[in-house]
Amino acid sequence: MNSTLPYTDLLIDFDDTLYDTHGNAVIALREIYEIFHLEQHFDHPEVFYDHYWQTNVQLWEQYAHGEIAREVLIVERFRRPLSIGHHWPEHLTEIVRGQRMVSAAFCLEVSDRFLQLCATKPGVVDGAHEVMAYLRRRGYRLHMASNGFREVQYKKLRASGLADCFDTVVLSEDAGVNKPSPLFFDFALKAAGARRHSTLMIGDNPDTDIHGARQAGLPTIFFNRKPESIRGVATDYEIHSLHELLRLL
Repeated sequence: MNSTLPYTDLLIDFDDTLYDTHGNAVIALREIYEIFHLEQHFDHPEVFYDHYWQTNVQLWEQYAHGEIAREVLIVERFRRPLSIGHHWPEHLTEIVRGQRMVSAAFCLEVSDRFLQLCATKPGVVDGAHEVMAYLRRRGYRLHMASNGFREVQYKKLRASGLADCFDTVVLSEDAGVNKPSPLFFDFALKAAGARRHSTLMIGDNPDTDIHGARQAGLPTIFFNRKPESIRGVATDYEIHSLHELLRLL
């Protein structure tokens, strides 16, 4: 195999590296707003959206580091923003830590619908199909490395048309530990039948993808989608679009 870089195996993050998770979730969140008639509880939809995204980012970071369980993430990422709304009927609320908030049961209902909607969205990051086809032609062994939930990730793979691109799918739920733990990457290498010295990690998250992989002794390509705000990440290579992989690999 001719290659600019000396690797045989690529661990590739999925969400917001190949699959446009944020863009697809934006669409699904708007659908949730309509389905559950949240206009009855918020003066403007952006109030709900803004609080959702702030909460979601915080909770996923905690989840990645093992500070909260999956069940907490699923409930709280909706409970906190929904509870900012007004005029909730009593049967949809409960007392949590001394405060009246939207009930866990209702949040789970919203979450289930949200995940169903997200899993049907086909949007990918610009260049994803072209780059994955190129890497396959170049002879790389391609392995998905993701913290995403099992029942959702396989549906998103199918919806995106990327399911046949990977030799191996490695999920944190299978590993029993999340990125950025080095144990995740040890598990991924074993599952993929890959060697550490000839395996490269590609991802968009400077903590879970890049720092985690480097702690596990793997070289990295940081897909920096926000170069105007994210700087100084310790990585072997940095790209700002997937198409840049065409010259590196």
